[in-house]
Amino acid sequence: MERFEPRLRRAAEMLKQVRSGIAFTGAGISTESGLADFRSPGGLWERYRIVTYREFLASAEARAEYWQMRRELIPALLKAAPNAAHRALAELETKGRLAAVITQNIDGLHQLAGNTRVIELHGTNRSASCLSCGRSWPIEDIQQRLEADDLDPHCESCNGLIKPDTVSFGQAMPEQAMAEAFALAEQSGLLLMIGSSLEVQPAASIPAAAHQAGARLIFINRTATPLDSIAEVIFREAAGKTMELLTKLVSSPCQ
Repeated sequence: MERFEPRLRRAAEMLKQVRSGIAFTGAGISTESGLADFRSPGGLWERYRIVTYREFLASAEARAEYWQMRRELIPALLKAAPNAAHRALAELETKGRLAAVITQNIDGLHQLAGNTRVIELHGTNRSASCLSCGRSWPIEDIQQRLEADDLDPHCESCNGLIKPDTVSFGQAMPEQAMAEAFALAEQSGLLLMIGSSLEVQPAASIPAAAHQAGARLIFINRTATPLDSIAEVIFREAAGKTMELLTKLVSSPCQ
């Protein structure tokens, strides 16, 4: 692979030439904030089985399994703070280089970093809602109930099931978010992908859609992806360091 500095300069020049870029992010951007990828060795999916949406609706026992995993996950989420990569994306938006962030993540760190247009393809773990009446709670309120061993929380208003505002396996993807993401991809001149294996469909099709519409692609990911062949610049280096240096170059009048 080409040395780091020439790749960095090339990527910075690509970003300088567009004013309608978008970012597409996955779990890898949040690992430097202390949030482990669920699929990584020792991750939650290795220690807990996946409870599907149908099971969640049908079985109190399955809901207890689901909420037990969430009880372990939520404290780490609440302690996490945006890292250098999140902050760099917010700065690029402020400078007019990014129109939006499309994310597969449920951690809310892009908003905490300062990005104002964030499309959450898999929802958010920062809140929960009643599946019957729609009443909503901050996830901190639900965590208090979980820690009191209420592992099947129901709505106080209508006794409906409470579920985090995330997309579970077997649950329909949010139509509006997906439509907005693909529309942005087809209008963008550049897509910056950070921290995604590009294996989870249909979200993983978004970079390909951008490429087909004429966008240039920059990938920052520790491992190879199925779409590496269509990226103009690829980084295997840490996302935080790469994005920090890249943003400085984009802000500089000369390289």
